[in-house]
Parts: sequence; C-alpha cells; structure tokens
Amino acid sequence: MKPVINKEACIGCGSCEGIAPEVFKLNDGKAEVIALDDYAPLKEKIDQAVTSCPTQCRKVEE
Repeated sequence: MKPVINKEACIGCGSCEGIAPEVFKLNDGKAEVIALDDYAPLKEKIDQAVTSCPTQCRKVEE
C-alpha cells in the first residue's frame, strides 16, 4: 500500500498532516507523501486521512 496525492486537487488544508504527520507534510502549500519503506503500520491513520480530505485528492494504491 502507498498513499498518493493529486497535487492539482489539493487545497493545502493540512488535515492529512494533522492526522498522520508521519506520512504527510505540507510543502509550498500542498500536501505531499513522506517516503517510507513500509506504510502498513500506519494504515489506520492513512485511511483516516484519505477519508477526511475535503477535496478527495488522497488515495491509497495497493
């Protein structure tokens, strides 16, 4: 599993960073995914960040 962000749709609200700061960070007003070797231990936080996105610009690729 790997989280992905559509940067064109991102409004930089920061909700993902607030929920999962180990996975997401804001950079130049847009969210980006922090590179990790394994996202599986953070699956619950990632799922919560994906569902909380107001523009639905986040998803998880399997």
